[in-house]
Amino acid sequence: MGTLTLEHVFTPLDLMALGYFLAAMLIYRLVAGPKGLNDRSLVGAIQRQRVQWMQNMCHRGDHRTMDVILLNSLAQGNAFFASTTAIAIGGLAAIMGSGEKAQAVLDRLPYVQVSNPILWEVKIFLIMAIFIFAFFKFAWAFRLGHYTAIMIGATPLLAKEGASDEQTSACHSHALRTAKIAGLAADHGNGGLRSFYYAIAAMAWFFHPIAFAIATTWVLAILVRRDFFSRSRRLIAGD
Repeated sequence: MGTLTLEHVFTPLDLMALGYFLAAMLIYRLVAGPKGLNDRSLVGAIQRQRVQWMQNMCHRGDHRTMDVILLNSLAQGNAFFASTTAIAIGGLAAIMGSGEKAQAVLDRLPYVQVSNPILWEVKIFLIMAIFIFAFFKFAWAFRLGHYTAIMIGATPLLAKEGASDEQTSACHSHALRTAKIAGLAADHGNGGLRSFYYAIAAMAWFFHPIAFAIATTWVLAILVRRDFFSRSRRLIAGD
């Protein structure tokens, strides 16, 4: 039996499409992340509103029910997506067990590149890895939502009349840290949501590596537009 090499598993087009996909994910994370152009994106605009929200919360005294309700609704969204990714991972694991049947059905479709069994499993593993990454992102975002709720509960109470500058400064400092924790939760949640977009692009690899590259470009264009050039960003940022 000969030694199995990359040439036996991947075609040059497969390698180029996969490399382009991985590079696009990494570069976009660097560009849209905290050390990139985050301040100019929809995420940055929302974070500024989040800081304002927590500053307002600081002056609500012991009437913070609305803040807890809003935070709970956001946390439930992360919990929903975490459970969704767990179901997706289970479904992909089941496909691995009946890969030959699923591959035979897909290979009968027109314009579909026939894959060898090992490449087929690599494609499944890629999508599974994306959903596993998303699960950890959503699960941690859910936990950070709990920490944010605790920070809200621990916000210092200001005197209804005549609060000192020191008390006000301490409250605002605590509110800013609370907003940063909430921002971390949102950042991890956004990472999980972007993974869903990337999984859609990865599905195109089952048809053809060129379709994979085109789908990656399409997904990247959608993310760039929504994060940096959407009407919602302009409205939230007040541009």
